[in-house]
Order: sequence, then structure tokens, then C-alpha cells
Amino acid sequence: MRSILFVALLSATACARHVTVQTSPATAVEVSLKVTNHATQTISIFVIAGGTEYQLKSVAANSTELIPVPNVPAGTTVRLRATLADGSRSYTREGVRLSGVFEWQVP
Repeated sequence: MRSILFVALLSATACARHVTVQTSPATAVEVSLKVTNHATQTISIFVIAGGTEYQLKSVAANSTELIPVPNVPAGTTVRLRATLADGSRSYTREGVRLSGVFEWQVP
């Protein structure tokens, strides 16, 4: 009788499954810049975050672009820089906290 009970207990233990439940990682919130260029020439848009400068995109004269900001998590405070195509002038915006879509009009 003991051997039957032992075999039954051993079988139940061997057949038990170990299940691990994991939650999916939090989805990253995408941040973007909505840049309106009022200048008469194309501007190049840059983001400076954590000492690293990222060139994002060029925006044509008298137009608006929605530009995703990769590599910069939501909530990060950055510096924005726009440079005219001929290099004659730059525009900056300090202390911008990125979350969602940030609108910037240049100049």
C-alpha cells in the first residue's frame, strides 16, 4: 500500500508544471516635435540630450513638420537648436521637457 501511495505521489510531482508569469515591459511613450519654420530658407533641427546632439530632420521654408524624436525618453529635458541652411543663423530653445508633441515655431 505504501509503495502505491509513493508511486502516486511521485507521479503527481513529476507531472506538475512550473509556470512563470511575466508582464510585458512598459511601452515607451513616443515624443515628437511639431516644428513650424517661418524662415525663408530650410532649417535643420537638432536635439541635445544628455550631452549628445541628434540631428533630426530638415524643415522646408514656410512649412510645418511633425518630427519623431528617437533615443530620447519622454520626460527628458533637452535643448533644441535650428540652423538655417546657409549657416548664417541658429535658433535655440533651452529647458524643453519632452512629452507627447512639443510645438516649436522658428523664428
